[in-house]
Amino acid sequence: MTEARQEAWISLRGLGFSHGTQRVLDAVDLDFYPGRHYILAGPNGAGKSTLLDLLANLKKPATGGIIVKGRPMPDYAPLELARTLALAPQDFRLHFAFSVREVVAMGRRPYLGRWGRLSAEDYRAVDAALSALNLEALAAKPVTALSGGERQRAVVARTLAQATPIILLDEPTAGLDVAHGLALMRLARQRAEEGALVITVTHDLNLAAVFAHEFVFLKKGRLAAAGPPEQAFIAPVLDAVYEAEARVVHDDFAGGPAASFRLPDEKERGL
Repeated sequence: MTEARQEAWISLRGLGFSHGTQRVLDAVDLDFYPGRHYILAGPNGAGKSTLLDLLANLKKPATGGIIVKGRPMPDYAPLELARTLALAPQDFRLHFAFSVREVVAMGRRPYLGRWGRLSAEDYRAVDAALSALNLEALAAKPVTALSGGERQRAVVARTLAQATPIILLDEPTAGLDVAHGLALMRLARQRAEEGALVITVTHDLNLAAVFAHEFVFLKKGRLAAAGPPEQAFIAPVLDAVYEAEARVVHDDFAGGPAASFRLPDEKERGL
């Protein structure tokens, strides 16, 4: 007996978005499934962060639509959507000296009762998120006194505290050192393997390749390639997407494929 195919948790159909007369995304059709860590990649201006903003309902499509767990996104009430998906944005600014714990606790807002008080369950979710990002020692520190990498980890912890089945991460390793970048990407994959749908935007292709279940490549607002690393993270795809000569080999030490690039004319120049 053939096993039934799992239903997509996010489906994009003819999705398009424009800034004025500039077309940023054009006719994107794509399905995202639970239990998978998707890497959304492509050159600057490809539409990656715009797509993530559309998925987070921060922008509205110009054309097409987004189906979330079988329902059109506009059918969701704001509170219901906030319990379904959470975004860790790339640029998160706070000008008040909230503590790290207070920032992470902001992720619990969709669950607070009439008086806005945290319950025992909320406190457990906050503690778990702080632990997952190794932030316990910084919990009382004002976010205004954090380094860029520490602040980024606090933003991701806030997103995890929201405890949604769909997690969106926009450049989560930006500003992180090597060890924390590895730990965060490992955590993203673990959350997916526990049943979540995780979509991560990143430019760090080799780090992503170690922890990705799937790659989605955009170029000039269009879907260029999608699939598991063995199908999408390959030299012909990378050549076409990044317009640079690519070589992909398996890195036994890192435990995944690794790409290196050079400009197309470097070979002729003997570089």
